[in-house]
Amino acid sequence: MFNVGDKIVYPIKVMIPTAKAEAVGVRNVIDKQSAEKVIGILEQDETLMDKNWNKRYRDNMEKMKSGDIYQVADVVRNLSFKQKEKGLSTGEKKMLNNAKQILVSELVLAEHATEDEVEKLVDSKINTSFMTFRADELNHDNNIVNKFIPFNNDVDSAN
Repeated sequence: MFNVGDKIVYPIKVMIPTAKAEAVGVRNVIDKQSAEKVIGILEQDETLMDKNWNKRYRDNMEKMKSGDIYQVADVVRNLSFKQKEKGLSTGEKKMLNNAKQILVSELVLAEHATEDEVEKLVDSKINTSFMTFRADELNHDNNIVNKFIPFNNDVDSAN
């Protein structure tokens, strides 16, 4: 019937009063125009993040919990840049993978595309923006890793 590794989806129905939907964080999937704005965030330079990984982790967790897809895109871009520059802690690697999964899932629905197509798009935009905004540093600083980091659900193999 099923094989190891098969994805199985169990339908679920969550019922909440519509008047409280926004209060509990339920929202509609973004439209195509909003999806383009999200992709635009991936094309920008990273925003300033705290040097302390613990504070940075808490700040990023707040962005993730907000349910705002633009903030999730910000987390994906920032942590991807940080991963390319000097690596991430195990907790931040997990957060990056979770944020990417949320972002890709939303964009799949908004763009009417496959998961693979969206993953490639996200990776491409992040890698292009990293090269755009870090090209000078790459030429002058050998500590920055110049590599393509693909979307990967396996946290341990991200480096």
